[in-house]
Amino acid sequence: MSLEQEIQKRRTFAIISHPDAGKTTLTEKLLLFGGAIQTAGAVKSNKIKKTATSDFMEIEKQRGISVATSVMAFEYLGAKINLLDTPGHKDFAEDTYRTLTAVDSVILVIDAANGVEAQTERLMEVCRMRNIPVIVFINKMDREGQDPFDLLDELESKLNIRVRPLAWPIGIGSRFQGVYNLYDKSLNLFAANKTKIEKEVVNIEDIHSPELDTIIGKGPADQLRTDVELIEGVYDPFDQQKYLAGETAPVFFGSALNNFGVKELLETFIRISPTPIGRTTDVRNVEPDEAKFSGFIFKIHANLDPRHRDRIAFLRIVSGMFQRGKFYKHTRLNQEMRFSNPTSFMASDKNVIDEAWPGDVIGLYDTGNFKIGDTLTEGENMQFRGIPSFSPEIFRELINMDPMKTKQLEKGIRQLTDEGVAQLFVMQPGNRKIVGTVGDLQFEVIQYRLEHEYGAKCRFESMAFHKALWLTSENAEKIQEFIRVKQGQIAYDKDDNPVFLAPSAWMLNMAKQDYPEIVFHSTSEFKTEIAG
Repeated sequence: MSLEQEIQKRRTFAIISHPDAGKTTLTEKLLLFGGAIQTAGAVKSNKIKKTATSDFMEIEKQRGISVATSVMAFEYLGAKINLLDTPGHKDFAEDTYRTLTAVDSVILVIDAANGVEAQTERLMEVCRMRNIPVIVFINKMDREGQDPFDLLDELESKLNIRVRPLAWPIGIGSRFQGVYNLYDKSLNLFAANKTKIEKEVVNIEDIHSPELDTIIGKGPADQLRTDVELIEGVYDPFDQQKYLAGETAPVFFGSALNNFGVKELLETFIRISPTPIGRTTDVRNVEPDEAKFSGFIFKIHANLDPRHRDRIAFLRIVSGMFQRGKFYKHTRLNQEMRFSNPTSFMASDKNVIDEAWPGDVIGLYDTGNFKIGDTLTEGENMQFRGIPSFSPEIFRELINMDPMKTKQLEKGIRQLTDEGVAQLFVMQPGNRKIVGTVGDLQFEVIQYRLEHEYGAKCRFESMAFHKALWLTSENAEKIQEFIRVKQGQIAYDKDDNPVFLAPSAWMLNMAKQDYPEIVFHSTSEFKTEIAG
């Protein structure tokens, strides 16, 4: 198959949501449709002992939440789907933000009862910033919730985007009977099934057919006809180009838990969502149909399999074909590297692949050569942009509880912070290790993983810092003067860049006034600064 044909087959997207909106459950059902799994695991359910496929870390199984991005690939209707399931919890938002650099579109899951929540708005801001095409799936329609039209109004007002329903629910809560597909004018009623796919109970192409009254009742049938007429009159016809430009969000309704509306979502997604798109580097734009391979690392995961202590770098392929065993240039290290066991994923399950194409996300075994944002090419010197580390909001000092395990602690904290869910800063004198995160829960995860994966016990002591700011200046002497004067508030990141740990917003403003020659950056990517 040609490069162009491989590109046209592929869809690479992330599922994002506020916690508990049903994101991981939707992921499971999409995998069911793709034949990737036979039985859906239930998150937070004691009745079904199998845990969700995408939640593979031990702490995720215990807590019933996703704390790391999972990558899953499957095929459906001739399309190759690369699905990234992201953490919903706000404390792991940075992992989600970085994952958005590796996808071409997004499915945003909304709880029908709770509507748009604070974390949803933050996630959507990042999507809008990057003009990522978004499809909205309003979940849990089998429970009592808000009126569908009210939900549409809330989406437009809070997320600042035009919406266009492409599916419509028949009833809500106990009266919920199915979904009408507005995109291809068909109606499917499903038997509720939580663990496997059932065939459609009925398929009616004309909602004005008397048969509909017989099946769902005259009242619900008349209500559906009225709703559809109102939608077609109020909302503009669906415009695929506006969706691809990130200006309009198609909306679907359903219940992921009971497999209502998931098929409509998946099949329409394949038809309208973007094929792999290009990316920007510090030199030029790279398009997917270029013959030569290029790609970037957007995530690193240590101990994906704790028994083998492996470390996997997740690579998004941007252009050309990746081949197993071929030498590629690591542009930051200016070094040729080859990979004998590149893998594709089904969460923690890995399969060795011989080749991969634009849009694919593959895993590369890493001995410590990669950092998030690194670029691989067939020789060209360039660096993909837009993969920053954001300034943390919470800072704590790492205290070693077992001096006999100092080496294990050093190795563990460096590997875990390489994953990008937290940042490591070192302060002198004393080689003090400061861990910065955007949420408290990350410290609990780090502490748990250090003990269970590296055998190192630690505790964290709070530190009163407001923000971490990276420092640059055309006047090197001013940087040295600032470091000397602010010695007790200076740390260094893992690349030995100086970082100012500002004690307060007031002291940060004073520093900016006193040192106008210094630029204080709120992300680590200085050339394409995103407001932090």
